[in-house]
Amino acid sequence: MEKVQMSEKPVAIVTGVGPGTGAAIVKRFSAGGFRIMALARSAELINRLAQELPDVHAATCDVSDENQVRTVVADVKRRFGAAEVLVHNAVGGGWGSFREIDPKMLKGNFEVNVMGLLYLAREVAPDMIDRGKGAILVTGNTSSIRGKANFAGFAPTKAAQRILAESIARDMGPLGVHVAYVLIDAVIDTPRMRARMSDKPDEFFIKPAAIADELYHLYGQNRSAWSFLTELRPFGENW
Repeated sequence: MEKVQMSEKPVAIVTGVGPGTGAAIVKRFSAGGFRIMALARSAELINRLAQELPDVHAATCDVSDENQVRTVVADVKRRFGAAEVLVHNAVGGGWGSFREIDPKMLKGNFEVNVMGLLYLAREVAPDMIDRGKGAILVTGNTSSIRGKANFAGFAPTKAAQRILAESIARDMGPLGVHVAYVLIDAVIDTPRMRARMSDKPDEFFIKPAAIADELYHLYGQNRSAWSFLTELRPFGENW
């Protein structure tokens, strides 16, 4: 059996690690002294982060699969110890009106955005409750509070995700576990979005590193002043 690498470092699990926000979260928590398990459905980026950053480890995982989630969280605990932080950043998305979408889109996005959060939270919660501390942080967006016409296959799942996170927060808060939902009201600065919106100025975009900084701040909030819903947007955003 592989020996558990126990240390003074707290353990974080980050889902949906892609080249934008996910990678920035891994880098920020790594800089903060965490041992991190980076999860994604594709291995390429997370393996590279594991090679480049100290105490970052990679595992492929589809968070919509309860068995995969259970296996990964158990492996983290066996190898490194129980997670002190979970950041659910994985997202299922897509566009189209309710008349246009394949209903399977809505179902699939619900599995990632909502059921994935449920599976993950249920796996990490017992140890957090036992220790009386920990944080479950969820990245969301404007669709969690607004159902625009072209987001019929996505917005309902993000709204449900926000409500589930709130339910978890009300349950876990009195037990010492901080649950927070970060509503990102902006276009995230990634190469793909820069290419799609090449006419937009730099200040139009929200920086992934700035999102990661806020998540790290939420983790460190004094328990006498915990946030649940935090909204982030560039200074010039019309809201």
